[in-house]
Amino acid sequence: MEIRQPLHSEHARSLDTAGLRRHFLIERVFVPGEITLTYSQIDRIIVGGIAPDSAPLVFAPELGKHTGTSFFLERRELGLINIGGDAVVTVDGTRAEVKAEEALYIGKGARDVQFASADPAHPAKLYFNSAPAHHAFPTRKVTLAEALPETLGDAKTSNRRTIYKYIVSNVLPTCQLVMGMTKLADGSLWNTMPCHTHDRRMEVYFYFSMRDDGVVFHMMGQPQETRHIVVRNEQAVISPSWSIHTGVGSQAYTFIWGMVGENQVFADMDHVRMADLR
Repeated sequence: MEIRQPLHSEHARSLDTAGLRRHFLIERVFVPGEITLTYSQIDRIIVGGIAPDSAPLVFAPELGKHTGTSFFLERRELGLINIGGDAVVTVDGTRAEVKAEEALYIGKGARDVQFASADPAHPAKLYFNSAPAHHAFPTRKVTLAEALPETLGDAKTSNRRTIYKYIVSNVLPTCQLVMGMTKLADGSLWNTMPCHTHDRRMEVYFYFSMRDDGVVFHMMGQPQETRHIVVRNEQAVISPSWSIHTGVGSQAYTFIWGMVGENQVFADMDHVRMADLR
């Protein structure tokens, strides 16, 4: 597990390109046959990718040394969204089939969790976020049809997009984890613009569905001290609560967002006027 420490906004102003990427960019989320984990001490979120091939994958027992528990989800909840081939996830003996663009919430206390590809020739890619939890809620799958859709933006401003809210309080109960997926319409390049911050929650963006030569310029920093990180296909960016989070791509793309923090109110945002951006 890679550990990322929090960074003060004043420190972030002084970072060069390499420094920004080192602290905020997760360059490799999926490794075939492995589970990757990045632990951000910002709200204690853990971000990673599960890529089973010919054999099922499990969380290693030694992860407890990072969480101070006897097993990984003893005091944590986890949400995942599949962006690859069909997956089979078994949670304490209960089997769930998770297809592409379907999500699975796993509640606190799940001990025996196994991740497998239904067809190793078409491996699953399970992107996940995990947050500390104080209560055990039931494990549940959420299909794309069950997610709450919201279409925003306009083709004229290149930000027509549909937000699919999978793991939100309107769909299922969680302790603090909120997750969903945003798809940009063909011809649209901007996400979350006009932009916002939310001091009550941090967020992680995972960008995918891009060609090898595609990039997203992910904007971050305080509204009057903006910076950017060049993000490629299947990479993620950690966004502190003091930072804006928006981006523009060289082509249409999809991203998964995950939030943890003080509340689960999706609309709790501090909007930034375009005139105030610097």
